[in-house]
Amino acid sequence: MTLTTVTDQAAWDALAQSLPGAHILQSWAWGEVKSRWGWRAERLAWADGRASAQVLTRTAAGGLIRYLYIPRGPLLDWGDTALRDEVLADLEALARRRGAIALKIDPDVALKLGPFGAEADQAAGQATLAALTDRGWRLSPEQVQFRNTVLLDVGRDPEVVLADMKQKMRYNVRLATRKGVVVRAGGLADLATLAALYAETAARDGFLIRPPAYYADVWRTLMAVGQAQPLIAEVEGEAVAAVVLFHFGPTAWYFYGMSRAAHRDRMPNHLLQWEAIRWAHAQGLKTYDLWGAPDVFDEHDRMWGVWRFKEGFNGHVHHSLGAWDFAPAAWRYDLFTTALPRIRAWLRRGAG
Repeated sequence: MTLTTVTDQAAWDALAQSLPGAHILQSWAWGEVKSRWGWRAERLAWADGRASAQVLTRTAAGGLIRYLYIPRGPLLDWGDTALRDEVLADLEALARRRGAIALKIDPDVALKLGPFGAEADQAAGQATLAALTDRGWRLSPEQVQFRNTVLLDVGRDPEVVLADMKQKMRYNVRLATRKGVVVRAGGLADLATLAALYAETAARDGFLIRPPAYYADVWRTLMAVGQAQPLIAEVEGEAVAAVVLFHFGPTAWYFYGMSRAAHRDRMPNHLLQWEAIRWAHAQGLKTYDLWGAPDVFDEHDRMWGVWRFKEGFNGHVHHSLGAWDFAPAAWRYDLFTTALPRIRAWLRRGAG
């Protein structure tokens, strides 16, 4: 094994940010949050510094059930086939030694990338897909993160980005300003406002959310290390919409978006995204990840309404590998995935 454990936060973040595919879910702070919500975080690096993996472990039934997850990792140059195979072999050995039911990875590796309708195959992603299949990995029945997303090049001048948007998006950005929407940077004092906005959004749009304490923990922890920035849209001093941006390495992510029903006709969400683009550019970042797009691009997909909004930014669609599982014992994995909905409900109750 060429793996070593990293125990220093600064050293870990420096390594993770230097590697291809650097992702906020591989940051030290994210691991710290998850360690307070039922997981154990372990940071592993290959001795030559060419790869790393933050491994989250969850156990149940007195340790009889052990599940490993590397969110948006491991980090490495997936086009380096020798390195790729070494990392996969080491992770397979780790899963066997730990007696894991499964080890899940979902690296941020593109299968296809490009303008919608003209996405081009990505050689590294396609080769990795074949390698995972050949090695016995399985496409996971539980895709924790979005498989597809939309990426914007924010290394360009923001006015160029704006000019490249679809006409209706540009119109709505300018309309929001004319209608009196003002966007300001948020801080720790706004956590209660953000939580209330998010809860209202979930109730209106019909999706489940975690307890408010979880989001307060995420936002506070990442803000404390300078890796999160809320932006809040107000109308006459009243908060009507917000986003919480994460950033790590050269990328910013639009992880959390929320809004009230009031004043939606003033297009606060459009102006928020424009200000997020301007903020990311001012930070010297290169990519803005709009975090989520349909699995299948048709009106029956649950993300279709979200896509219709994000399509207006005229970014590139990123089709990823998705999450893949390695199961040391196939029968245990099959039993686990069959019972997964009930086991997950039990684990969630145990974690509060």
